[in-house]
Amino acid sequence: MNRYKKRVDSPDETMEFAKRLGTLLQAGDVITLEGDLGAGKTHFTKGLAKGLGVKRIVNSPTFTIIKEYEGRLPLYHMDVYRLDEDGEEDIGLYEYFYGEGITVIEWASKISEQLPAKRLDITIRHAGSEKRHLLFEPQSEHFEQLCKELVE
Repeated sequence: MNRYKKRVDSPDETMEFAKRLGTLLQAGDVITLEGDLGAGKTHFTKGLAKGLGVKRIVNSPTFTIIKEYEGRLPLYHMDVYRLDEDGEEDIGLYEYFYGEGITVIEWASKISEQLPAKRLDITIRHAGSEKRHLLFEPQSEHFEQLCKELVE
């Protein structure tokens, strides 16, 4: 699979890009988000939620691990930073990954062994005060096509 890069120059541009991605997602899609604190993982998820038609305010699930939102498809927003490495069964990760919604996982590298093979890995890096570099690594043909449509 190819790697794709996109530079965004503001939080609004990040949100608009993520919103476009959200309109293209299908039931069962899994998106992983990596990046330093403050890189914009939750902001990106807010854009995805808008693309899915979520009306509620989306915020970080840092202390609750998972937040669920209703839209065109359910959105399962996870922050697994504080999850024990052997705790995946406690919250039923597999039910989310293979369910009828969209799963977005912040700090997904913490549970890399439990991640499904078919997913879209996104890394967000600072590139200035409000600028960000988005790196997309599709792990399936479906996500390869999405990246080609969105980034090229």
